[in-house]
Amino acid sequence: MKRENSAKICVVIPAYNEAVVIGDVVRGMNRQLRLHKLDGDVVVVNDGSRDFTSDEARKSGAIVIEHILNSGVGSATATGLSYANQNGYQIAATMDADGQHAPEDVLHGIKEIIDRNLDLLIGSRLIDSTGMSRLKVIGNQGLSFITYLLFGVKTTDSQSGLRIYSRTALETLRWQTNGYEFCSEMIWRANQRGLAIGEYPVKAIYTDYSKGKGQNNWNAINIIKNLLKRRIMELFG
Repeated sequence: MKRENSAKICVVIPAYNEAVVIGDVVRGMNRQLRLHKLDGDVVVVNDGSRDFTSDEARKSGAIVIEHILNSGVGSATATGLSYANQNGYQIAATMDADGQHAPEDVLHGIKEIIDRNLDLLIGSRLIDSTGMSRLKVIGNQGLSFITYLLFGVKTTDSQSGLRIYSRTALETLRWQTNGYEFCSEMIWRANQRGLAIGEYPVKAIYTDYSKGKGQNNWNAINIIKNLLKRRIMELFG
């Protein structure tokens, strides 16, 4: 039996006002888990949504964790991974709620993290950026460069939400920021703890809906400011 088939897997989806698409995302991920005969659960962390995100996720077969207030994607991700840790999952994955990530890429990452004996595996859209707008490519490359300058870790896509985590990562990986800057801080913390970090290529699925979600290049300014603040506080605090 392949090692990934015997592992207990948790797929975490942070979600905020995603009722339109969350059902399709959950069903698609559950379909792939069943198809490959994997012991896995899909966990949606509803981050204070004002729509029917929870109802749609639950009807589609997800375990739903509720945040009463919207606290940010970093906080919602931490909640989901904490659930995975506390409930004994051997491997966890995170993916976006807007349909940007292919369930097949999640499964590929689960196999890769085992085969390559890694702790944090990042699904990079920039190894092959086909389908991404030039503006998004430049923005993500810029934030990856800032992540390297501040924290000394080279990645091609530091802002990717598709990530795979080993049991060791679930037990030890923590961060302090709640917004999108957590993506870079997570890489920093993983490096600090000596975790083995890698990347693998994934495709980005952009629809009219997903293009209106997530980060934009203006938000990158706030991300950089918050990362600089965090870095300075730890250097001189």
